[in-house]
Amino acid sequence: MITVFGTGTGAPLSPDPALSSAAVAVGGRRHLDAAEALLAPGAERVVLGPLAPALDAVERYVDKGRGVAVLASGDPGFFGIVRALAERFGPAALDVRPGVSSVATAFAGVGLPWDDASVVSAHGRDLRTAVNVCRAYPKTAVLTGPGAGPAELGAELTHFGADRVLVVASRLGDPEHESLERVTPSEAAARDWGDAVSVILCLDEKRVLAPVRTLAGPGRPPARWALDESEFAHRDSMITKFEVRALALARLGPRPGDLVWDVGAGSGSVAVECARFGAAAVAVEKTVDGVARIRENAAAHGVDVRVVHGAAPTVLSDLADPDAVFIGGGGRELTAIVTACARRTRRSVVVSVAAVDRVGAVRDALGAAGFASDGVLLQSSRLAPLPGDVSRLAAANPVFLVWGVRPDTQSATSVDFLERRSS
Repeated sequence: MITVFGTGTGAPLSPDPALSSAAVAVGGRRHLDAAEALLAPGAERVVLGPLAPALDAVERYVDKGRGVAVLASGDPGFFGIVRALAERFGPAALDVRPGVSSVATAFAGVGLPWDDASVVSAHGRDLRTAVNVCRAYPKTAVLTGPGAGPAELGAELTHFGADRVLVVASRLGDPEHESLERVTPSEAAARDWGDAVSVILCLDEKRVLAPVRTLAGPGRPPARWALDESEFAHRDSMITKFEVRALALARLGPRPGDLVWDVGAGSGSVAVECARFGAAAVAVEKTVDGVARIRENAAAHGVDVRVVHGAAPTVLSDLADPDAVFIGGGGRELTAIVTACARRTRRSVVVSVAAVDRVGAVRDALGAAGFASDGVLLQSSRLAPLPGDVSRLAAANPVFLVWGVRPDTQSATSVDFLERRSS
């Protein structure tokens, strides 16, 4: 049996037969030092560094039928070593004794519930996912790692102009040195935080208390999407119609941890809908009144959309690389915009085109960037009332929707952002 003890943010370890009889103890140096008096004198100590050698040491003792004790911070089943142990030895071989997680401790320290929080690990993973989650949600806990601490997160959020407060929790579980420090992203970026940070809370303080719900997490996917045009402020019907938006969303695939651009955003309807799915969204719009409408629509739907005022493709150079892009405008610059977006996006580009003459140029631009492209002509007729309590079909203007997918992402499976690991 492998006994896994969670420690570090709660009460100290107590005497336990699984500790005193273990032939080997595996853990961080501070955990092993804290448990020294509880371990058998002849037990081997394995200091956790790279995971593979530690797992090999555990296997040697398991094969001999000897007891193993693993010491870990907080709750070892929450982004902890339990996953690696269960994958290697099977869940039945584990006896897990969870402690209080660093996330629970940090939220308790600031007096907030966390059943509605998003939690993302940046330890050994790409920081961009954590940044996008922080931008999309009002309450996020970020588990830190080398190169992914308060300074790096603060720098990214400052660059994106995110209106957030960071609570940096350090040395949790150490009653003499534990601290919870509230800073702005720019203040965090200017500091050297060392290696004592346990977790960072990223908060939009205007929205930290969500309504009570029965499902834990930052919220369910939206109950409806491809919302009616009447649910957005727009000018003279200059808005992506809901039939087009429905297919565009299907091809964009917005999800938590993603960054999506809405270029030539107009009313920002696509950006708002992507944000409702949990993606970080950027709306690029060249008109002043359009910028105001996008902000109005984002506020009306309770989402955070970054609005960039300027003309594409010029203003795109200052943006972080997206996972997917929707292009709803462009005029004579459309080909240049498609080319610029295709060079930057990780996954897909979706283009709405009204003029048939531009479809070929869009496909050529996507093909030149190495994308596999496809498209459809969407022609819809909506029910419209007639006198006598009857209806007719009112045809909407036909629209071409053309999309390109980067070949190495076409067969990739969709994985929840909390489980993604950087390669």
